[in-house]
Amino acid sequence: MIKTSIVIIGAGPAGCTCAMALAKKNIPTTVIDQSSFPRDKICGDALSGKVVLSLKKIDEQLVNQLAKNANVIPSHGVTFVAPNGKKLNLPFRKVKDELNPPGFISKRIDFDNWLFEEVAKEPLITIKTNFRIDDFEKQMDGWKLSNKLTKQSVHANLVVAADGAQSRFAKVVGGIHMEENHFSAGLRAYYKGVKGLSTDGFIELHFLKEFLPGYFWIFPLANGYANVGVGVPSNVVREKHLNLKSEMLKLIQTNPTIKERFENAELVDDIKGYGLPLGSKKRPISGDGFILLGDAASLIDPFTGEGIGNAMISALKASEVIAASFSNADYSAKNLSKYDEILYNRLWPELNLSSKMLQLVKYPWLFNLVINKASRSKTLQETISCMFEDIDMRNKLKDPRFYLKILFE
Repeated sequence: MIKTSIVIIGAGPAGCTCAMALAKKNIPTTVIDQSSFPRDKICGDALSGKVVLSLKKIDEQLVNQLAKNANVIPSHGVTFVAPNGKKLNLPFRKVKDELNPPGFISKRIDFDNWLFEEVAKEPLITIKTNFRIDDFEKQMDGWKLSNKLTKQSVHANLVVAADGAQSRFAKVVGGIHMEENHFSAGLRAYYKGVKGLSTDGFIELHFLKEFLPGYFWIFPLANGYANVGVGVPSNVVREKHLNLKSEMLKLIQTNPTIKERFENAELVDDIKGYGLPLGSKKRPISGDGFILLGDAASLIDPFTGEGIGNAMISALKASEVIAASFSNADYSAKNLSKYDEILYNRLWPELNLSSKMLQLVKYPWLFNLVINKASRSKTLQETISCMFEDIDMRNKLKDPRFYLKILFE
């Protein structure tokens, strides 16, 4: 039996970030994962400014190391494509900074492995891979986590569940279950040879009628690859009886704005599906002796689909609460509930706003209006660009007067 004060289930971005943040506070942890690394994770592969900020909070040098990785490219903006085919290119910042890009794009197999290797360098972090947890037993002094096949077990005072959208701990202990109205279905494929990819790492979000209020995306990657996929709310998939794989392939083959770009493109991997537990609802994300992070806590942005940045922020906030609890080993539900408070204080304003923005996309004419006007107005372009970093600016998107002003200016 492995005995530890704190066990972190999952060595993805949330688990690794939490372990590293605690190590900086001289708090040891044991990180377990059911896989060995490198391992793939189905994702859009975009690393937002939240990821950059989180890495800097752990160690300023981490971002510099990431930028030098041959499998990572900088990302300087986003291209929105309205249902009418109109494009709008928006930089994440007014002034381009080659040395300090606002974001990156990397295959998750590469990013997660890089982060995992950084964690492995830390002497205060013990790592156990190929260690699947099947049973959870609450005991007087903590938790016993067991593997049925190998008979291995871990005893810990605190469990930090960072094992993703399919987390058994989050379901069995945390009581978090799939809710169709707060869940999205996604597909991811890797292509090589897609034409017209941005040399500045602009990610593309195509709001096409086939998938509204979801979208089709094309994200450039290193070495001539592209991450191509689609995300649609699960209730819409059911109501429209959508076969996402068939619809995505049909779009690539027939859509006038898409098909030419894929004429010589090669699908280099299977098209893979995954579920996105959306942060469009507040849930209890801690309890007696446990904390949930990232996708296990259902923190994915409802509008953008971003999960990595929110996962890493949840890890940093959790590390603050855990550090305060570590000195007297008080991992009671009351004490750990501070995590829920400080995390939702940080993320809920934008998660709630993203939920409302998702509703607006149901109206193609409105989206077309905004894109058409913005393509002709430098001021409006700058306003929307600021919304990526300024939550107060982004609040304008839920104010009807914002659209009236656009309509009549």
